[in-house]
Order: sequence, then C-alpha cells, then structure tokens
Amino acid sequence: MSDGGAQASELSTLRRSRHTDMDCFAALDLGTNNCRLLIATPAGRGFRIVEAFSRIVRLGEGLSHTGRLDEAAMHRAHAALQICADKVNRRKVTRIRAVATQACRQAENGAEFTAEVERRTGLKLQVITPQEEARLSVAGCVNLLDRKASAALVVDVGGGSTELSWVDLRGNSLGKEGSQTNLHRLPIRAWLSAPVGVVTLAERFPEPEVPTAEWFRAMVDHMRAEIEGFTHAEKLRPVFASGRGHLVGTSGAITSLAGMHLGLKRYDRSQVDGLWLRRADCTAAADRLMNLCPKDRAAEPCIGPDRADLVLAGAAILQAVQELWPCDRVRVADRGLREGILLSLMGGSSGQRRRRRGSSRPAPATVGSAS
Repeated sequence: MSDGGAQASELSTLRRSRHTDMDCFAALDLGTNNCRLLIATPAGRGFRIVEAFSRIVRLGEGLSHTGRLDEAAMHRAHAALQICADKVNRRKVTRIRAVATQACRQAENGAEFTAEVERRTGLKLQVITPQEEARLSVAGCVNLLDRKASAALVVDVGGGSTELSWVDLRGNSLGKEGSQTNLHRLPIRAWLSAPVGVVTLAERFPEPEVPTAEWFRAMVDHMRAEIEGFTHAEKLRPVFASGRGHLVGTSGAITSLAGMHLGLKRYDRSQVDGLWLRRADCTAAADRLMNLCPKDRAAEPCIGPDRADLVLAGAAILQAVQELWPCDRVRVADRGLREGILLSLMGGSSGQRRRRRGSSRPAPATVGSAS
C-alpha cells in the first residue's frame, strides 16, 4: 500500500512556523505490524511530504504467546529501520522523532531491542504511552473531523492495540474552518487503549480453512468485551445517539476496506484519505472479504499478501466499535500518528506550550486503559 508519494498535506492545524521551507523533519512509527517513515518540509500551515517509506515487519508476531519479541521479527525490524536511518541521513533531516508503540511496550525484551536499534542505526526509539499515541493520532487526523458535527470517535487500529479517542467538537475552535489548534489542547474528552490489534486478534482466532460467520463473530465479540465496560465517554453518547457524531478510522485494514468499496484497481491515497463511508458500506466490504479465500484476498490490489490474513481482524474490530457506538458515518484516514508527530515537531509544541492570558482550558480527558 502506497503512502501517496510527495503530496501537500491538507492539515490546517499547524501554526506558522519559524522554520524555513528547506528544513526537513522526520516522523518514524515502529508499530506491532508496520515500520513507517515520513520526511517532510513545512508548507504554509501544513507540510509537504518529500519521502515516505512503509514496510510490514510484524515485530509483534508471536508476542501474545511468548511475551517476548521474536528474533526473526527483530531482524525484519532492524532491516527496515536501517533503511529509514539511511533516508534520514540522506535528506539531512533537521529534527526527527522516532516512536515505538504496543509491541515494545508489552515485550519483556522491548528495552533491549530499542537499545540495539540505537547501537545499529543511531535511531533513538521512544516507547510512547497509549495516551500519547492516541493524542498524536487525533492530531494527525484533525482536519478530517467534520466541523458541523458535535463529536467524533477516532479509532486507531494497530497491530497490537486499538486506541479510541472521543473528541468533543461542541463550541470548540475546531468547528471553524481554517482555525489553528494547539496540539496539546485537543478536545479529547476520553480515551481508551484496548490491547487488541489486527495481529493479536488474528493470532488469537486463527482463520479456518473456510471463514465462517461464527468465527468472524467471535472476533467481534472479543473486541466488544475489551471496550464495552468503558464508561468514561458516556457523556457523549447522546450526541452519537442523535446522529451528531461520526467515526474516523485510521489503519491499514480500514483503508483496505475503503479501497475495496471503491473497487480500485490500484491503491490511490487521494481517493481513500478523507472518504466517507456509511456503516452499510463497511458491512458490505467485510461480507465481500468473507467470501474470498486467502489467495484471492492477497490478490486484491488494496490488500496484498502482507495484509491478507489480517484485514478481516481489522474489519471485526471496526464492527465491534460500530456496534457499541452506533453512527452511520465513518471517515477514512490514510494519516494519523506520523502526521501528528510532524505537526508537533514543526509547531515547536514540545516544551513550548503558549498560553493566552485569560484563556479558558478545555475539560481534561478521562483516561482509560485496558492494556
């Protein structure tokens, strides 16, 4: 799946920067499944991507069974990270932030792995908290929030965990087109990190030779059990019940579903990123997947062999969220954590949080973690 090449970001949340348009910034995200890199230069209130890299490394393969990162998985990750380091050096990047998420948070040997990465590549991986991961994902998707809606639920489906962030849009500056947003003061009212991602779910429920509705339902129910007891977002439930809320889905599995819905012969980020889907569209795409054998799934241009055994798990996670937080509209995001990192780097928001005298603070988020 392509990252879209050099494209101008439409994100409008970045305040005008002191940096020149020749400075290069890099965001690296090492997840449970993917290793992804974006290198960009400032462009107006957003940025322009000058180089992108993505490789499925499955760092968390087998982690749910052993509690440790596997040697072969670490070798795959090292190889991808070396490519990233070479690209960063070649582009003479001004600032970089490299983060690792659930696999390194969970693994007994996670710290050993990140130390070895630094020794081999020079990249200093920061293992971020689920809360930071959720915040950066929302920041990266902020321009996809419907400014006419009252709330949004941002669902970031990873390989080893799923971050859910409930965003209150009522009376917030995000409701104004072209407004600037302090990335540290996003109106996130509640967030939850569930220790279920496409890799962990697929490993827990191995695919039968012929996928069945019962097998798929078991995955949906497992994800439901992880999130249905979370009550901290209940104040926003009436908003969703009245049709004034929507979902934002950011993950390879969700963009794959969107590509299938569009019938694309080749993945095209410009058609997928920002696409609105109805709940019925998501269900129809999942049903179509269920009728494909793994070989045919792998042949789908928006899935490929690396995601063929994971995309149904992603569809099950999305369905579980839709059942518990019913709303008809889902906006597809081919953006997220890395874009949030870039905006944070370019905006100088780390360590330089400016406050206006007399300005009111948004209500603090209610933190919830199931991990």
